[in-house]
Amino acid sequence: MVTLKFNIEGGNFSKAGYASSQVKKTLKQLNIHQSLIKNIVVALYEAEVNIVAHAYKGTIQVDIAPTDVSMLVSDEGPGIENIDLAMQEGFSTASAEVRQMGFGAGMGLPNIKKNVDEMYIDTVVGKGTSLKLKKMLNNV
Repeated sequence: MVTLKFNIEGGNFSKAGYASSQVKKTLKQLNIHQSLIKNIVVALYEAEVNIVAHAYKGTIQVDIAPTDVSMLVSDEGPGIENIDLAMQEGFSTASAEVRQMGFGAGMGLPNIKKNVDEMYIDTVVGKGTSLKLKKMLNNV
């Protein structure tokens, strides 16, 4: 198993996407099928941008096993007040500044869900959010 860990700084859009690009490089080196890499990287990028856009800080841990890729994305931030609403395409709590930068279209969580096989959200308003994601590697 290969484990990758990243610290994500809230508000630092210049580094948004660094973790997902490093994971992409690693998956390519491990000869993971391109379509699976795309799914994993899209989900991870959306989660990473959510930390940058909404939280004070966060962490990403990616465990690459022969059968699957597991991702744990945790942040310290405002949490999600209404998960059902947050899962609707187009719903966003992003600030005007974040939207002006081209982020915050309300597609993050829906895109994550579309690109992984398993998604669990644990959130506490006022404390933060954790996403547990899994993509099976035998689904090509």
